Amino acid sequence: RFEMERFAKGIALAAPHHPKKLDKHFDYGTAGFRDKARNLDSVMFRMGLLAALRAKSTKKEVGVVITASHNPVEDNGVKLIDPMGEMLAMEWESHARNLANAKDDSIVGELAKIVEKESIDLNFDPPKIRIGMDTRPSSPELSKALQDGILALQCQFENLGEMATPQVHFIVRCLNTNCLYGQPTESGYFKKLAKAFCSLNQSAGPDSILYVDGANGVGAKKLPLFQTSIAEASAEVPNFSKFDIVAFNDGTQGKLNERCGADYVKTGQCPPEGIVMEPGKRYCSFDGDADRILFFFQNQKSCQILDGDRIACLLTDYIHEMLTYLEIEGLSIAAVMTGYSNGNAVNYLKKKNIRVEIVPTGVKHLKKKCTEFDVAIAYEANGHGNMVVREEVERKIEMMAQEKEKWGSKKGEAAKMVKNLIDLTNQTVGDAISNLLLVETILRKKNWSFDRWAQCYVDLPSKQEKVKVADRGMVKTTWDEQRVTDPPSLQQKIDQLAGKHANSRAFVRPSGTEDVVRVYAEAETQAVADWLAREVRIAVYELAGGEGEKPSSLGEFV
Repeated sequence: RFEMERFAKGIALAAPHHPKKLDKHFDYGTAGFRDKARNLDSVMFRMGLLAALRAKSTKKEVGVVITASHNPVEDNGVKLIDPMGEMLAMEWESHARNLANAKDDSIVGELAKIVEKESIDLNFDPPKIRIGMDTRPSSPELSKALQDGILALQCQFENLGEMATPQVHFIVRCLNTNCLYGQPTESGYFKKLAKAFCSLNQSAGPDSILYVDGANGVGAKKLPLFQTSIAEASAEVPNFSKFDIVAFNDGTQGKLNERCGADYVKTGQCPPEGIVMEPGKRYCSFDGDADRILFFFQNQKSCQILDGDRIACLLTDYIHEMLTYLEIEGLSIAAVMTGYSNGNAVNYLKKKNIRVEIVPTGVKHLKKKCTEFDVAIAYEANGHGNMVVREEVERKIEMMAQEKEKWGSKKGEAAKMVKNLIDLTNQTVGDAISNLLLVETILRKKNWSFDRWAQCYVDLPSKQEKVKVADRGMVKTTWDEQRVTDPPSLQQKIDQLAGKHANSRAFVRPSGTEDVVRVYAEAETQAVADWLAREVRIAVYELAGGEGEKPSSLGEFV
């Protein structure tokens, strides 16, 4: 506490410029805080303070991104990045929550609690904190509040300007690996991806074009740099199969995330505005900060979405096949998914003898499970995900690629291919550009069209609903959110309802941010899925303290 007093004056001078004006509780969500931009000045200042403490605690580079991802342009948010490019450690989420919600005159006291609990040496002078932001008009002003918090604890920062979220994660990891992961610049990010992509695509099929919906966000602004890097890298690769990008919703006209972007496409099961789809053409959508991607095309009837489940199946199947060929003894491989992953996607992988792990909703839960395996491919259905490879396994594969004489030329070439696939992956976080290149590469290797990719399995119809409740804490679930533990009568009712139809399932989970319980149902037909979701919704209302008007039954489905 004595050490904290040294900084109290600086905090006292800066804090009045960023008062907590609203009697509002800020929740730390899946990856940080989000709200209307006008409400976030005090939160940003305090997250600047927290980022400074995190840097002093880890004694390493950390980062901050100002973004609200797929939210409307009026919103904004903040994500903290840990030294290896991962999201803020879950143990620090309570610190973030308590600090964001502290009274103005309690900020120093709250910081002192964190310092004491984490045994932080305040005298340590950490490296600069890297700050990136998306294209929202509110981001520059909120960045100033963040910077004031960092400076109040006598730390330094580097403003990276407008950056896609995955780029900031990448840069932080590079800085903390002595550049072994790559060069800690935007140029270094693109060069690493471009080099791996071009190496993998020597004589890899015919030239191709992909139409990219940039969600009018920061990812769209980065596409010209991306294309330049591909062109430069391909000039050094013989027989490179040309790959062109045509961007739309590139920020020159429309609003960020308005009727465009990955979330809009996934939720509406329709193409974004800004383009007229044509048969035979291939499309994809980024989200606002370019950490999510979905693909789509026009089939015979409508817009066919190729979501995160299908990306997971494509990548996992191919990577598993390549790693099996390398015959690395004792290698553990898994696909990590959530309860919202389509049942037939899970079945597709299991039929290929690939291990599938189901975890709670939220990127942080997928990332944590990934650490249990040598190679893990983790995706949410919304298009956020990536591959994570244990460092010693990556070194082993790199060695096999370099020592062809020892392992044989075919196995050596296979190891080289796998190493390039690893380099093409942003292992820190979901990355729309990285995943675009991974999907394009594997489709070329397999000589698959989008239509052939879609034929891997048929999605089971599903339905999502939500129930307003007096207290979401009444509903408790197992760790993976697949079964209710309290009240037990609710799970009994769900089992009874789902058991009436073959290949049906349903689960409920309390929202992390509001007093609602979310319902998911899946069945062989849409009619059964709709019926099951509604009946489970009624059960939640009756057994878990529903509020408002009781949902009406769709009748007894036969």
